[in-house]
Amino acid sequence: MSLNVSDRSFITARIRATQSQLDVRRSSGAAVSQMLHDSNDLEPGELPVKRRGDHDLNQMGMRPKPPLTPAAVLVPLLDHGDQITVLLTERAADLRAHAGQISFPGGRIDPGDASPEAAALREANEEIGLPLASVELVGRLDTYEVRTGFEITPVVGFVDPVFKLIRAPGEVADVFEVPLAFVLDPANHERQSKVLQGKRRYFYVLPFEDRYIWGATAGMLVNLYEVLTGQTAYWR
Repeated sequence: MSLNVSDRSFITARIRATQSQLDVRRSSGAAVSQMLHDSNDLEPGELPVKRRGDHDLNQMGMRPKPPLTPAAVLVPLLDHGDQITVLLTERAADLRAHAGQISFPGGRIDPGDASPEAAALREANEEIGLPLASVELVGRLDTYEVRTGFEITPVVGFVDPVFKLIRAPGEVADVFEVPLAFVLDPANHERQSKVLQGKRRYFYVLPFEDRYIWGATAGMLVNLYEVLTGQTAYWR
């Protein structure tokens, strides 16, 4: 599929159309449960309705057990005119969880958050100083489950690239951008593995310059690739 990766209107329309398709299916009542696990009846070009996660590349039984803690992240797209980039953060090295890893701004959904979108925007404001007025929300990607017990809603939004960046001390070590063209090139998608608790676990990796983007963040970027290109990731 030929895609102009600087075409903001196409990207917006593609994500919104995909979310509308998924929303219609999720409202079908008793059929939802089966749809989440069975995509055999999909029409050509349609994306499966399912919860993504670490289990996508692994054997059965590696799916996290419920109940899962709701969380949300913002997938920030910055339109620089000549190219669109994805903004990512590097977590501080002394955090208790996922220290030093590459992630999207986000966190658990608090009781006071009206929606995953509200939680993602609140966390982005707290972590990198992103004003709510600087974000145009576009839609959601698939819910992503992680083995640490969270179910994450990725919320995509276009961000004004001139906003004043304010990193949260002790939480965010760095902020950087990756060209969307890099994310949409499947040659940059790798599958790697490591042994955890006696089991070999496979995961996506998108190595970018000196950054090691892996795990849930890489998985959500691969989902973004699938939504925008209409292609299925090689290893799924």
